[in-house]
Amino acid sequence: MKAIETKKELPQGTYSPAVSLGCKQTDLGVIPEHWRIRQLADICMPWGIVRGPFGGTLKKDTFVTSGFKVYEQQNAIYKSFELGSYFVDQSKYAEMHRFSVSPGDFIISCSGTIGRIFQIPPDAPQGVINQALLKLTTNNEVVYDQYFYILFEWDEFQIRIIDSTQGGAIKNLVGMDVFRTIPVALPPLSEQHAIAEVLSDVDGLLNALEALIVKKRAIKQATMQQLLTGKTRLPGFSERWETKRLGNIASFFKGSGLSKTDLSLDGKRRCIHYGELFTIYKECITEILHGTDRDGTFFLSFCNDVLMPGSDVTPNGLATASCISISNVILGGDILVIRVPADVLNGTFLAYVIRINHNQIMQLVSGTTVYHLYGRDMANFSFVAPSVQEQQAIVSVLSDMDAEIAALEQRWDKTRAIKQGMMQQLLTGRVRLVESRICTDDADDGD
Repeated sequence: MKAIETKKELPQGTYSPAVSLGCKQTDLGVIPEHWRIRQLADICMPWGIVRGPFGGTLKKDTFVTSGFKVYEQQNAIYKSFELGSYFVDQSKYAEMHRFSVSPGDFIISCSGTIGRIFQIPPDAPQGVINQALLKLTTNNEVVYDQYFYILFEWDEFQIRIIDSTQGGAIKNLVGMDVFRTIPVALPPLSEQHAIAEVLSDVDGLLNALEALIVKKRAIKQATMQQLLTGKTRLPGFSERWETKRLGNIASFFKGSGLSKTDLSLDGKRRCIHYGELFTIYKECITEILHGTDRDGTFFLSFCNDVLMPGSDVTPNGLATASCISISNVILGGDILVIRVPADVLNGTFLAYVIRINHNQIMQLVSGTTVYHLYGRDMANFSFVAPSVQEQQAIVSVLSDMDAEIAALEQRWDKTRAIKQGMMQQLLTGRVRLVESRICTDDADDGD
């Protein structure tokens, strides 16, 4: 790339002299004059858009233990051809040849989690799509497959394929008649390659950061298992660890009512809703993200309190604990509060210990449809612990690892935001990648 050329953004539906200077007005807004508006069907091969078969085509008695793979939604959602265990025989595969997939084809999820796309790689097994997928085969003389991949995952394009769905908890892809006519703005092939190359470089950075985060998390988990059980000791500590029963050293309380609608970013009184223990807060809470303006009598935190969710629709989430280092924070209903003396037990150390003892917590959970964890249950929780000084040293090591992971996650978020901004500029032609071939190749093809 030699340079970056920017085009002034014009509101859709307006005219400006700038439109005549290398730009043109279209139904999708102002785009470069050498770009073309195509319908989705026009950039695919003939019969290149195929919705999965009717549900009755693939029945349980159709499947065999091995043979031709049946591709499912999870293959598109998780971008992997290895998931799934359904197969059909040669006869059924031949019968369903219209729904067969080949390397380079795209499969798209059509219900539930909709609009997820995956390109079948060269080493994927032969197979057919099921009723929850759409197969799409693009015309490589019109659109570069990697450019299309990026375009399809773009937020603005995703809106086009779901905004006509009917309401309800489960969304569906737009009808095929609408889907085929969805317009896309296409630059010449050479510019498609250039855009895909730039955005793929950013994807490479995101993937590298994601792999590093996964690695750091695994290292932290292994370190927790070693340090929190005494298998590995930090330098300077040699005293024997003691077995403790939580009920002998802690008091148990429960937060008071606080709904999600009571939360706000600028509320005067700091608060925590129990659901945030699943989604936001980790082992140590040093900053409160929400507040409330609601009046009433609430249960307030003490520094060193350990907070656990008191109920969930699945039991696994209850093995979650966070130590709050801030006093006088409103603790919402269904928060189990474990109050321990700081000179006996470091709350953050306890939070780490609870999180690694998943199996023991699961034995304390009660319930069937909704699962509960009460103070009387956690009173039976037992663990080994060193002196408070060694607890603090262990917490410092693990907190440093958490900080490193958090910094990487922030970097990933920032990089992804940069990519989204680049997509908005490059996929609309507001920013052009200037190269000698761009805007000349394919300029003479028809609309």
